Amino acid sequence: MAPFLCHLSPSTCLLPPLYNQTLLKPRIIHYTSYPTNSGHHTQIAAARVTPFSSSKTQIRALCRFQGQVKKCARPAVLAKSSSADDATVSSLRPQSVVGVLHLVVSLGIILAMDKILKQAFVAAAIKFPSALFGMFCVFSVLIAFDSVFPPAATTLVNFFEPANLFIQRWLPLFYVPSLVVLPLAVKSIPAASGVKICLIIVGGWLASVIVAAYTAIAVRKMVNIQMIDAEPMEKPAPFSGVEVWSWTALMLSSFAVAYIYPTALGTTARTCLPFLLSATVLGYMLGSRFPSNVKKVFHPIICCALSADLAAFIYAYFSRSGLDAVLGYYLTKVSSNPGAGDILMGFLGSVIISFAFSMFKQRKLVKRHAAEIFSSVIIATIFSLYSTAFLGRILGLEPTLTVSILPRCITVALALSIVSFFESSNASLTAAVVVVTGLVGANFVQAVLDRLRLEDPIARGIATASSAHGLGTAALSAKEPEALPFCAIAYALTGIFGSLICSNPLVRQSLLAIVG
Repeated sequence: MAPFLCHLSPSTCLLPPLYNQTLLKPRIIHYTSYPTNSGHHTQIAAARVTPFSSSKTQIRALCRFQGQVKKCARPAVLAKSSSADDATVSSLRPQSVVGVLHLVVSLGIILAMDKILKQAFVAAAIKFPSALFGMFCVFSVLIAFDSVFPPAATTLVNFFEPANLFIQRWLPLFYVPSLVVLPLAVKSIPAASGVKICLIIVGGWLASVIVAAYTAIAVRKMVNIQMIDAEPMEKPAPFSGVEVWSWTALMLSSFAVAYIYPTALGTTARTCLPFLLSATVLGYMLGSRFPSNVKKVFHPIICCALSADLAAFIYAYFSRSGLDAVLGYYLTKVSSNPGAGDILMGFLGSVIISFAFSMFKQRKLVKRHAAEIFSSVIIATIFSLYSTAFLGRILGLEPTLTVSILPRCITVALALSIVSFFESSNASLTAAVVVVTGLVGANFVQAVLDRLRLEDPIARGIATASSAHGLGTAALSAKEPEALPFCAIAYALTGIFGSLICSNPLVRQSLLAIVG
């Protein structure tokens, strides 16, 4: 479908027609500058319209005039017949099919890249995180294209945009499996050790927030660089009622199949996969719909994990197979016999690769504020690793458990890669501690930053992401969009830098010496 044009002169703006049947929202793709009679330059913004299911009719447009983004105050609405409306609405329907195919292809390429790199690194006995190497490769290609032929880089970023939005939309869901199987992970941990781990999580998180925030503030005072606006970051669409009911139907039907024919798909784990996955997704959708004040106490990830555990308990009760066995079906860690948790955690590598696109989009921001961003992330990451080791030693926590929780402030995918450098670590405990740390940050980071009277968006964004990774980033960006770019950058760089320094044998030996 050809894009509509929004044209802004000093007094006029032409918008797409208002349709009675569908809410159309223009999405600005690019701008082209043209001179006007008055000597100024007017920009024409090509805006592609996308349908939203709503009975109300509302159109907003952003147009540029003399380098400023403005809302069209008095749009001139063009008339259109009802037959043209129907033609336009019908022309939008094929776009959804093309969009789905675009998503499948772009996401499939990222997943395939992650799998191929992982197999190559395993075959070559390379311990460095394969997804991180893939992220560096993609970022390098984008930078090379941008320096030689910028339209090629833009085309590549736009091609993978559906995949990046998909990952962004479902990102918290990829952390859930470690919480679902938490009863299995902590079964062998003494209660006293569990209390010590909780103290390290809460106290370490608070210390990491303070160190990262005040480091950013101190560096900003030294460099004294004025903050510029970041590139706009598109937010994923909310979950619709159709999606909720579809996943509900799938959960009920697949539960019935698993109960009647436990090995209908060959193994019990594969047969339980559809209804356990549906229960997990449905819990996340319902949790995302809670009011913001409820989410502060009952985070969507908690709702998601409880929903999956409840489904596992109900199936265990009726099938008399035991809860531990069903949780074992949820996360088998066997590629030939995957469970629902294995499917979700299979996206963690693609999350790391997708960092390349977000960092490329914000490359100007990173370059301008490199001193604040890199210094804060480096100091906060080193502090997080070594403070955790010291706290574990001081509290008398078992060395194997202390090692398992060292990367508590680093995103799950890279945290699991980091603990793989150490022997006798508990990967399930690592994933659970990382998620719990993120939940603590998501619930309390804004209150702590407000109490510390830290109002600078750069400091708030970096402190949040470097202490509570993706979950903290999602929580802060919902209310403070100006801090989102710095959250996204620090979120990626914290994991990257943590992986790089832990791949150094001298760093690992020093951490083990502290742990004891």
